[in-house]
Amino acid sequence: MVQSPMSRKLARNGGLLYPVIGFALFVTFLYLAFGDLWGFNFNREEIKLSFVERNGTQFFVDGKAFYINGWNSYWLMDHAVDYSNRPRIKEILQAGAKMGLTVCRTWAFNDGGYNALQISPGRFDERVFRALDHVIAEARKNGIRLMLSLVNNLHAFGGKTEYVKWAEKEGVALSSSNDSFFYDPTIRRYFKNYVKTVLTRRNIYTGIEYRDDPTIFAWELINEPRCMTDPSGDTLQDWIEEMSTFVKSIDRKHLLTVGLEGFYGRKSPKRSSGNPEFWAADLGSDFIRNSMLSTIDFASVHVYPDHWFHDKNFEEKLKFAAKWMLSHIEDGDKELRKPIMFTEFGLSNENEDFEPAQRDRFYKMVLDFIYKSAKRNRSGAGSFFWQFLVEGMELYNDDFGIVPWERPSTYQLITEQSCRLAKEHGVLPTQMEHLKDFCASTRL
Repeated sequence: MVQSPMSRKLARNGGLLYPVIGFALFVTFLYLAFGDLWGFNFNREEIKLSFVERNGTQFFVDGKAFYINGWNSYWLMDHAVDYSNRPRIKEILQAGAKMGLTVCRTWAFNDGGYNALQISPGRFDERVFRALDHVIAEARKNGIRLMLSLVNNLHAFGGKTEYVKWAEKEGVALSSSNDSFFYDPTIRRYFKNYVKTVLTRRNIYTGIEYRDDPTIFAWELINEPRCMTDPSGDTLQDWIEEMSTFVKSIDRKHLLTVGLEGFYGRKSPKRSSGNPEFWAADLGSDFIRNSMLSTIDFASVHVYPDHWFHDKNFEEKLKFAAKWMLSHIEDGDKELRKPIMFTEFGLSNENEDFEPAQRDRFYKMVLDFIYKSAKRNRSGAGSFFWQFLVEGMELYNDDFGIVPWERPSTYQLITEQSCRLAKEHGVLPTQMEHLKDFCASTRL
């Protein structure tokens, strides 16, 4: 058989051609198998986000007032550790964007225990950090900003109790109360090291340090802080002052809040008239005093009337919740001169008289307060549902969680709020694609 010129050429160069092909296939295999480890992301969609800023009682993005329709999905980082779960991270963030939501509040902590980000003081699990990297990168891809909480006052995911246990193992901070988290020098050092490590983390997917990433809306020092061993409030106040100053020394670009529930302390004129009951003044926190610090950019409030009262019916709880919200918005307008964020609100399905329609009424009341505040340029700057999940996540649910698209009336309330806020202050570029689909009746 006679060889063609091309065949002879291939034969002569075969020694070079086949190794090149083999190397290319090998590189492709490495990318598919290990690309996540090296941060490769060739299909990354770049969405331009600006840092959110504060001016007086309002947030601003690119010069426009920014009022927030947001939600909680505390489970994002923990769920993303397992690669097979990551489609759910994408699903909830895409769903949030589709509903016109703009900020998701989630945990940036897991101290000790299963899937711990911080295994022990100063020791971190890189797998879990990469899960948080993934959450931030996926949020950016969907135009969603994140409010990241840095530690829990409660036991879930370690919290301040885990810090106290670590110190006790070292023979320090020996105390009968986990409130030593707030005053022991060793534990304060543990927490500062954690904060610095998180804020200066470089995301393996985006290449951006967390402190430089506008995907992060704000940091929250601690979820629902209480220091009941010092009801005067001095211990917690000192801790907030020290830690907020420390955060700002590392990161001046992001907003910062405490993570308060909103209770008025012993020294507050509202300790009797503003609190749900007398016990709320003795928790060691004080909404006005804690939020007044110059290093705190906005105040946070939670709304759980059915957890605070056990002898009131639904109508009475609803009435108090309205009074509670109005009181704190007035504080923002007149006392603090800062935005007020209702960073958790929910209604339990374990109440004896619970009916699904009650949730819609409660949700509507909260959303209406934020809309009216936005319309009048007041300090009520946003609200965050507790909590949203996707199907098949029963292990992460509690008596407040919902899959928002499973109940059409709830889904409509959420999307209508996004439309109303957009009508008042304009549509963010990241919202435009989705809002035009269900805001046709509202001129944006």
